[in-house]
Amino acid sequence: MKLPLGYRYAATYAGIRKDQRDDLGLILSEPPASAAAMFTRNRVQAAPVRLARTHLRGSGGVARAILVNAGNANCATRTEDRVALACCRALARALKFPAEQVLPASTGVIGVELDHRLIVRALPRLIEGLSPDRFQAVSHAMLTTDRGPKVAFGEVPLRRGAIHIAGMTKGAGMIHPQMATTLAFVLTDAVLSPARLRRSLAAAVERSYHRLSVDGDTSTNDTVLLLANGASGVRPAAQECLVFDEVLAWVMEDLAEKIARDGEGARKLITIRVLGARDDSQAACIARAIANSPLVKTAIAGSDPNWGRILSAAGNSGVVLDPSRVDIYVQGMLVCRAGVAARFAEHELKHLLDARECAIRFVIRGRGQGHARFWSCDLTEQYIRINASYRT
Repeated sequence: MKLPLGYRYAATYAGIRKDQRDDLGLILSEPPASAAAMFTRNRVQAAPVRLARTHLRGSGGVARAILVNAGNANCATRTEDRVALACCRALARALKFPAEQVLPASTGVIGVELDHRLIVRALPRLIEGLSPDRFQAVSHAMLTTDRGPKVAFGEVPLRRGAIHIAGMTKGAGMIHPQMATTLAFVLTDAVLSPARLRRSLAAAVERSYHRLSVDGDTSTNDTVLLLANGASGVRPAAQECLVFDEVLAWVMEDLAEKIARDGEGARKLITIRVLGARDDSQAACIARAIANSPLVKTAIAGSDPNWGRILSAAGNSGVVLDPSRVDIYVQGMLVCRAGVAARFAEHELKHLLDARECAIRFVIRGRGQGHARFWSCDLTEQYIRINASYRT
């Protein structure tokens, strides 16, 4: 694991959480970085989302810092806008660059006032703790109900030298692919313009966070940020940008899969592949419907080889579908052929479904070339327990 050049990191406890563990993180790019972002499509959006979008527009896609807090979403309160702006301004004053170059992000409980003084008072020790070696500390500070941090790394060897990519993300519940679910910060030391970075991010999100669902709920705070600070001195040539895009997508696919694996109360990762749809968009619609079906998710939780739920969910996706052309495989075993039951050893499949990972393959016979891969998880009683007491 080699981190991108030109970044420093810090984390501290500001007193936002009830339990005393780090709840404030800072990522600082030494040279100004090109920046791109995608945000929640929820109509209710937290102040950090709105302000980060405003800052990106005002700076022309240039950023120096990401300031993230956990334990409070800074959303749906009387003071949320003032809090987000005050924190960004205080950090910018301390580091002596424009406030528009600070991108805020928050995660936690919605509807509870956040005292900005907690964050402002913590900034001096946060800045003092900045180090190139504290990447993992920030990845811990941003967690809420996650069981652990989620990070991924990539290296892109190019003709002029190597560039590096590092990503961190959080999320276990309130996860649904309506842009790029959860918080994710991805950093690279490549030389790339904001416009090129936006294209790279959109393509990577389409393959990763848009192919992810835990519970079908889109958060008010979903934010994915991609920074490229050029500290490597390596500018990819036109064709090399395609290589960069591929490695970036691999890193973000890794992060998305880790979120699904860590779904609230989840015991099993579900990977869904749809093949033979008319196009990739229709394949994704079918996969999304299967991933979001509570009946499919609970069947997998109970190791019940109830393939009819998979077929039914696909038929409810909105995609025109002829069930007589559908084959379904679960854990590599053919369970449905041409839309009706195939002969399979149910007891053997039930045993296979006890594994920590479940593979569903949905094949549409014909000439369609559309395909999609989607990540989800099972639905257990623990999900209810976690979310029944999240605020209290």
